[in-house]
Amino acid sequence: MSTVVAEDRRSQRPSRPSGRRPAGQGKRQDPRSERRRSDDRGRGRDRTQAEERSATQARYDGPELPAEITGRELDRAVSAQLKGLPEKLAARVARHLAAAGMLIDDDPETAYQHALAARARAARLAVVREATGEAAYAAGHYAEALAELRAAKRMNGATAYLPIMADCHRALGHPDQALKLAKSPSVANFAPEAKAEMTLVEAGARRDLGQLDAALRTLEMAPLNSKSRAAWVVRLRYAYADTLLAAGRETDALAWFHRTQAIDGEQITDAAERADELERRING
Repeated sequence: MSTVVAEDRRSQRPSRPSGRRPAGQGKRQDPRSERRRSDDRGRGRDRTQAEERSATQARYDGPELPAEITGRELDRAVSAQLKGLPEKLAARVARHLAAAGMLIDDDPETAYQHALAARARAARLAVVREATGEAAYAAGHYAEALAELRAAKRMNGATAYLPIMADCHRALGHPDQALKLAKSPSVANFAPEAKAEMTLVEAGARRDLGQLDAALRTLEMAPLNSKSRAAWVVRLRYAYADTLLAAGRETDALAWFHRTQAIDGEQITDAAERADELERRING
């Protein structure tokens, strides 16, 4: 290679910024400093791993089990699904599931922790995943609830979880996914109460999307005029009244709040208060 060509190529190389030393040159690193940094990183990893082990152990242990909870409180169908476990393990799982069921209404977060303790011991049982999903839903852990109920459905093929799964999608900001589940063919075979739950979720998803007319049509196809005083009828009527009000149909909404109040002997809704407030607004 000629000297001219060699010099020309050297001239085209990017120059090194002034004042900077090439890598590997300059002040020599103290090996003790490098060892200290390495030790610090090691201790950091150990601390993180210890914290992860501690959290995993806490989930496994679960909350303290009251002595009066024996596990015999479980439904026989649930207990039957635990029989494949070793006796002591089955007893422990049963107690956690029973505790979760007893606490789910009043203390859903603790119920969820009990369900996680059962899951840590028997994650391959559909009944355990179902219980964990329901407790997670009650505690407001919607992504976890959805994952657990999906797992349970894969294991046993049950469709009873669909309304809760659809509502989880709503809570996570995915009303379109909730509507897909609401249109599942199996919904047509649901018992009236489960079908009403899915109707409520479907109407709610329509409202999330700003589709008030579609939400009203969804509710109008439900048995709003049923003579039953069951809670699901109360909730259907209340949702219809509330959607009418959102659509600006105040007189119709007032009538349906009154119709809700008429069958709401357990006062599971605030229909009476809503009716009084709306009546004052209309007449004021």
